[in-house]
Amino acid sequence: MDVNVFKLCSGLKVLGYLMILLVAGIITVSYYAVVVITWGPQLLRGGVHSLSAILMVIVFHILLGLLLWSYFRVVLKDPGSVPENWRPERLEENLEGGSCINESDFRAPENLGSTWSAPAGLDRGPHVGYCNHCQNGKPPRCHHCSVCQRCVLKMDHHCVWVVNCVGARNYKFFLLFLIVYLDAVLNLAFALSLLCFIFMHASLLSSNTTSVEVYEKKGAARWKYDLGRKQNFEQVFGRKKALWFVPLFSKDDLDSIPALHGLDFPTRSDVEA
Repeated sequence: MDVNVFKLCSGLKVLGYLMILLVAGIITVSYYAVVVITWGPQLLRGGVHSLSAILMVIVFHILLGLLLWSYFRVVLKDPGSVPENWRPERLEENLEGGSCINESDFRAPENLGSTWSAPAGLDRGPHVGYCNHCQNGKPPRCHHCSVCQRCVLKMDHHCVWVVNCVGARNYKFFLLFLIVYLDAVLNLAFALSLLCFIFMHASLLSSNTTSVEVYEKKGAARWKYDLGRKQNFEQVFGRKKALWFVPLFSKDDLDSIPALHGLDFPTRSDVEA
């Protein structure tokens, strides 16, 4: 009898809800320590002490607002799901144009594994994948999450802290949450570990790589998605500078940067597809 042991991973969702309570607890303790204990009493002293206290309280509340905004955005935002019966756009165009390509040329038999080579000239990346679990196509950089039991676009990892996958459509919100979360952390050891986590993701961001693509990148002479630091940054945060540190995207960015939707990604011109 075949048993899918990965279904047991769905139990991590329960742990995730506990982690949300832990995040709320840390924020509450931080608020009490910073506002009520440290700077609150300074507001009553008058003079320079009151002015500095007012400034610190205002900055803390701004950062706290950004923290909560980013956190709920990454928790509630779908990281990106593969549309039902997804096919590469070029294959769709060939089918609509009366090409002799059959539907079976796209769909892979189950015994071929989770990835397969698309018909010549039709794939947008080196391979068009197929997920046997979801019985659906897999766009480039898409991976199946054993916790969510579905394929996630440009999946980075499943984060128990947000009870959600981190993928194409909420990665920016996740990074903003990490950065602002440092403001609410009191434990030095935890803050240092979080800082290391931020540095790791900064390195991934600079090379346009996800956590699950690290080993794939090591085996490549040139990483096909590395467009240069500036463009790599824009692939996640958008081009609208005013919104870089806000968990939102402008309509222009959503219309002009396909990577934000997670179905199509530009590649280097000096790397063969």
